[in-house]
Parts: sequence; structure tokens; C-alpha cells
Amino acid sequence: MLAIFKKELKSYFTSMTGYVFIAFFLIIVGIYFAVYNLLNRVANFEYVLSGVSFIFVLLVPILTMRLMAEDKKQKTDQLLFTSPVSIGKIISGKYFAVLTVFLIAMVVICFYPLILLQFGSVPLKTAYGTILGFTLLGAAYISIGLFISSLTESQLVSAVVSFVVILVTALMDSLVSFLPTDNLTCYVIFLVFVILICWILYSMMHNITVSLTVGVIGEAALTAIYVVKPALYDGLLTKVLGWFSVIARFDNFSSGLLDLSSVVYYISIVFIFLFLTVQAIKKHRWN
Repeated sequence: MLAIFKKELKSYFTSMTGYVFIAFFLIIVGIYFAVYNLLNRVANFEYVLSGVSFIFVLLVPILTMRLMAEDKKQKTDQLLFTSPVSIGKIISGKYFAVLTVFLIAMVVICFYPLILLQFGSVPLKTAYGTILGFTLLGAAYISIGLFISSLTESQLVSAVVSFVVILVTALMDSLVSFLPTDNLTCYVIFLVFVILICWILYSMMHNITVSLTVGVIGEAALTAIYVVKPALYDGLLTKVLGWFSVIARFDNFSSGLLDLSSVVYYISIVFIFLFLTVQAIKKHRWN
């Protein structure tokens, strides 16, 4: 894993990708820092990171688009598959390499509250709590970008899909307000979700028995709940999709709350998408 990590990290700085990411990241944060904190004389650094959270929509696709897609296009992924290193370690090495590039920028940002401290009192606990939340948010988005990169051999497709997915998660709170909340519509949509899950299971496992079993059990459970107590479906779709609002958890950190549930949420997102990436690569390998 260490060899993969070093190789990937080196590739970011032998090309322009790593430098461009860090430069644009710090420029955008620097502009907001100058306007919010220096020009307006506001001591709260958390306002800066809350204002630049959109940065992930623009920069994460650029940072992650080549992680797996480039290996697929150049057929160098075959060398990885035949290496003695497990696929899990290969994916972990790639992930920690790109995460390190992101952390380099975050280390620089850690000095910003200390700069403000030279001019007066600064709520450092809130500032560094927000930096922690911002770092976890970035780590989660990077894992999502890595997974999407494993699904295609085109870097452009990977970047565009990552952009759309991250944008949707960022706007999820606004989007769910347009969704229906009546129990019948929610019930039908959940039935469609179960069918979609069965299709994903079949595409990954090629086991019709498992897929059908999951589908039958899922559809039967949803129908039984709807017959017995349909009121449980009222607004349930909004609540479930709200769980996918990755950026909403960051608001807790920027409000000065160290929410352990949000920390667990972000770490869970990382592990889930790393696991899905491994499964996607294994499927491609056996195909």
C-alpha cells in the first residue's frame, strides 16, 4: 500500500494537478478570508469555511477524475490486479494519496485563525472545530469521487458525474422541499428504490437468487408496513433523502458544535464508498 501511496502522491506533483488544486483552493479561501475577516473585521473564521463549502463541487472532480479512470484507459490496471497487493490496499493507497494533497491545503488554512489572533480575540475552538468538519467533509467527497472514477475509463466522464453528484448532495436540502410527502407516493418511490437495489446487486454479484430474494423481502416488508400503518410513510422520503445531504452535517461544526454523530457520519461515508470502489474494481477484474 505504501508503494501505491508514494506513486500516486508523486504523480500529483510531477503533473500540474496537485499544484493547481492547492493553488485554487488557497486562492478562493484567501479571498473569502480577506473579505470576511480582514476587510469587515470579523473574528469568526467559521464564516469563511461556510462560505467556500461550494469549493468541493468545483475542485474534487478535478482531483479525483484520474485516480482509477486513467489506469483503466491505459490498461495499467491489469498490472495492479496481478500484483501481490490486495485490491483493498491499492484503493486505500490511492485514496490516502489524494487525501494527503487535500490535507496539505488544510494545514495552510490552520494558520488563518492564528493570523486573526494577532488583531484581537478569536473563538479558536469554533474555528478549529469548523476546520475539522471541513476536513471531514472533504474526505467524504474525495471518497465519492474515487468511487465514480472507478466506474469509467474516461476522466471527463468521471469529472462531470462527480460534479453532478456532489452538486446534488450540496443542494439536497433545497431539492427535498420540492418532493411529495404523501404516503402513497412515498410508498411507490420506495418500491422503485428496492427494484433499483436489486438491479445493483445483480450487476455486482450476477446472482439472480440473491437479487430476487432481496427484492421479494423488501417489497413485501414495504407493502406490509403500508397496509398496517400508512402514516409512517408521510414525509419519509424527505427524511431519507435528507440523510444524503452531506454538507448539512457541516453546519453543526460551523455553528460551534462538535457533533460526534456527524463525525461518525463522514467516516462512514468514507468507508462505504471505499468498499464500493473495491467491489467495482473486483467486478471489472473478473469481467
